[in-house]
Amino acid sequence: MFTRILIPFDGSPSGAEAVRKGAALAVLCGAEVLILTVFHHHSLLEASLSAQRPGESGNVDDVMRDHAREVAEAGRALAHEAGVSGARAFVKGGQPARSIIAFAREHGVDLIVIGSRGLGSIESFLLGSVSHKVTGLADCPVLVV
Repeated sequence: MFTRILIPFDGSPSGAEAVRKGAALAVLCGAEVLILTVFHHHSLLEASLSAQRPGESGNVDDVMRDHAREVAEAGRALAHEAGVSGARAFVKGGQPARSIIAFAREHGVDLIVIGSRGLGSIESFLLGSVSHKVTGLADCPVLVV
């Protein structure tokens, strides 16, 4: 049925539920699981206005990328707990919906399992959620959890 399942994960409760559901489906289908965490690239202006956590050095993108790696690994661990031993975790920078769609195309994904509500800002309420955008742009089926 499905051979490669992409599960975008942002660390939210809805995202964790998507990982659990996607992993369960992968076990049933014998599908490969790819966990993707997308972080937002900051412009120079945003970077100059952003505060960093104490004790962290580097630019804002480096800090965001490091945090995204931790989130992606947490998603991979959730998939492992749900019975998927070979899940792989990836991190990409950019606009979330576009990055998810591009990643799915590049990796030949045949199903995307995504949480209905993530950690997005008020912007998502005005412009539409990431899950809504992904369902409209994807070339493959999308399961919104």
